[in-house]
Amino acid sequence: MPDLALYQPDIPQNTGTILRLSACLGVAVHLIEPAGFPLSDHALRRAGMDYLERAALVRHVTFEAFETWRRAEGRNLVLLTTGSSRPYTEHAFSGHDILMLGRESSGVPDSVHALADERVTVPMMEGMRSLNVAVAGAMVLGEALRQTGAFPLPA
Repeated sequence: MPDLALYQPDIPQNTGTILRLSACLGVAVHLIEPAGFPLSDHALRRAGMDYLERAALVRHVTFEAFETWRRAEGRNLVLLTTGSSRPYTEHAFSGHDILMLGRESSGVPDSVHALADERVTVPMMEGMRSLNVAVAGAMVLGEALRQTGAFPLPA
C-alpha cells in the first residue's frame, strides 16, 4: 500500500489533517524531522481531532535515516512538487510508493529532489503557485489508492 511522507512539516494543522487522512484510509505517515513545531498531541489535536490515536505515524529523526530505511525496504519515492510538469494522473502508482510532501514554506531541498524516483505535480490554472499541502496529498493519495486497489473496504 502506498504511504505518505512529510518532509520537515511547518504547520501543525496540515500535519494533523494528514494524520487524520491516514487514519481514515489506513495509510502510514512517515514524518521526517525536524518539524517546524513541537511534535505533541496538543499541536496536532485541532486538525487531527480524535483520529490521532488511530494514525500510523512513523518518525524519522533525519532525512538520511528515512532514506536508509526506504532503500532497505525497497520503496519508491514519488515527490509531489511544483517543479515537475508530469501530472500525477499520468503516473502508474504501485503499492511500494511513498508519496512525499515537502515543507509548506520551501518544499524539499535540491538534494532530496534529486533522490526522488519520480516527480509529479497537481495540474493547476495558469498563474497559481500551489495547493495546500494536505489537499495536494489527499488528491494524489486518492489516485494512488484507486490505482493500487488499496482503498479500505466499506464497513
